[in-house]
Amino acid sequence: MNTKLALIAFASAASLGLAACGSADDASEEAEADTVEMPADEAMSGAPDPAADPNALNDASDAASEAAATTEDVGDAAAAAAADAEAALDAAAAAAAPSQAAN
Repeated sequence: MNTKLALIAFASAASLGLAACGSADDASEEAEADTVEMPADEAMSGAPDPAADPNALNDASDAASEAAATTEDVGDAAAAAAADAEAALDAAAAAAAPSQAAN
C-alpha cells in the first residue's frame, strides 16, 4: 500500500513539474504558434489604416460630366463629317451628270 501511495505521489509531482516547465508571463494571453506570416504582420503593424478620399465623389462626378461633354463633341464631329461626305457625294454626282450626258 505504501508503494502505491509513493507511486501516486511521484506521478503527481512529476506531472506538476512538467506542467510548470512552460512559462507564461500573462495567463490571459492566448498561445499563438509561430508562422511564416509573423514577419509580415510585424512589418505592417506600423502602417497607417487606409482612409477614404473625401473628394473621390466630386472627382467622379467631374469625370462623368467631362465624359458627357466629350461624347457630345464626338457626336457633333461625326454629324459634321457625315454632312461633309454627303456634300462631297452630291458634288461628285453633279460633276458626273454633265459628262455622262455628253456621251
